Amino acid sequence: MKIETGILSAIGNTPLVVLNKLYPAISSTLYAKLEMLNPGGSTKDRTALLMLSKAIEEGELDFNSTVIESSSGNMAIGLAQVCRYLDLKLIVVTDPKINRHTVDLLQAYGAQIERVTEADSSGNYLENRLERVRELRDTIPNSYWPNQYSNDLNPEAHYHTMKEIVDDCQEPPDYLLAATSTCGTIMGCASYIQEHNLKTKVVAVDAVGSVIFGNSKGNRLIPGHGAGRKSDLLDESYIDHVFHMTDIDCVVGCRRLLQRESILAGGSAGAVVMAAEKLQSSIPENSSCVLIFSDSGERYLDTIYNDSWVKSTFDKARKRDKKESDRNGIPVSTPVMVKNTGLIDDRWPNKNGGAEDHS
Repeated sequence: MKIETGILSAIGNTPLVVLNKLYPAISSTLYAKLEMLNPGGSTKDRTALLMLSKAIEEGELDFNSTVIESSSGNMAIGLAQVCRYLDLKLIVVTDPKINRHTVDLLQAYGAQIERVTEADSSGNYLENRLERVRELRDTIPNSYWPNQYSNDLNPEAHYHTMKEIVDDCQEPPDYLLAATSTCGTIMGCASYIQEHNLKTKVVAVDAVGSVIFGNSKGNRLIPGHGAGRKSDLLDESYIDHVFHMTDIDCVVGCRRLLQRESILAGGSAGAVVMAAEKLQSSIPENSSCVLIFSDSGERYLDTIYNDSWVKSTFDKARKRDKKESDRNGIPVSTPVMVKNTGLIDDRWPNKNGGAEDHS
């Protein structure tokens, strides 16, 4: 069977659009790579397709195999789509942070869901999820673990993403902004930039509480943004700037993007939107910037785009932070809620007071 047929042939070649309304006062031209328009709804469709097709080609995976992977959402859906098309069994190891929409999608595709319920001391589940994957792999005959966290095919899948961006722009962009988690997307794009000696500077948008770039581990709320372990795929010499964005940055950015550009994007896109604004003060005028939006906002309707969830979640966070500030003597700012009809505008304060820049 040829793998890249039917619905799988629609993976990749996503649109690149100009963002005219997002920040109209800046001189830079902003573009968005709309990875949510892959058929499975995210950039991970590319990764899932390449990993499984290569595994079949090299004899590591056959049509009686069981695929097992750890995922907080997008990779799971990408694999579920490919496995459904190829009639492969799939077990997804996830945790309580997975949202209801993703669970419903996985069940619709026929995937089996294994939940890890024990978190580490900082509230993250990744290491325990990976341990459960190893247990399942060792006990289930003819099983295959794609291992998105260490598999070089992850960044290889996104080498072509950057080629598409360059082909669609009149010339290579000055800056590329991408959120980090496994670091497959950003490293694949960066590899293309390096190998073709492009002028493009690579901007990593990580999460506060993520350890990818050596920061302290902390609690994170947005699936697929940041990580509780160092990336096996990251080469920091390929990265020119790093921003660390908060969960509230993700909320503000996502709602701003929806309000101004009518783009319903996932949580990490909000962080990229806010990082793009911060970047403007340190780059030349009339620069071109490409922002990669990794997934669709439909999976976040009960969280990021839900006022009740935002108010409840960040009121709790504010109280927790206030306790910390009272102990340490450091003041914290309080987010102001607005209704979805008004969305979020520039009156929202930035809770972290500015992202870190490790340029």
